[in-house]
Amino acid sequence: MPIKNGNKVKIEYTGTLEDGKIFDSSKEHGQLLVFEVGSGQVIKGFDEAVIGMEKGEEKNIKLQPSEAYGKHNPQLVKKIPRNNLPQDREPSVGMMIGVSLQTGQQIPAVITNVNEQEITIDLNPPLAGKVLNFKIKVIDYS
Repeated sequence: MPIKNGNKVKIEYTGTLEDGKIFDSSKEHGQLLVFEVGSGQVIKGFDEAVIGMEKGEEKNIKLQPSEAYGKHNPQLVKKIPRNNLPQDREPSVGMMIGVSLQTGQQIPAVITNVNEQEITIDLNPPLAGKVLNFKIKVIDYS
C-alpha cells in the first residue's frame, strides 16, 4: 500500500540549494526524519511529496518557496538600536540572536548589518525565498 495521510514515515533525505550546497541531511543528524504525513510537522511540499511513495522508493523533488518556507518578507527585516543588545558580545553579520516576543516566546534572527548606532536583523526563516531540492528515500512507514 502506498503512503497516505496519517502514516508515520521514516525518511532518509538530503536537502540542497540551487547551487548544490547541502543545507540539511538525515546523515548530518545521524538519524532518520520521522513524521506523521499530513500533520504539518514538516514543510508542505515535503509532506505532499511522500504521499503515494512505497518502502524503499527514492525520489528527487524541487520545492518552490510557496511549498517550503514562503517568500522572504521585507517587513520582517528590522533595525534596532545597538545598545539594546547584550554588551558581552560584539555583534557581527551572520550572527544568530534570540529575539523575545511580547508573549515571552523567543525566535531566532540573523544579523544582516551592523553600524555604530544600530543593527539590522532578519526574522525570516533562513530558507525563506529559496528553492529547495531534496533527495528522499522511504525507509519504512506504518
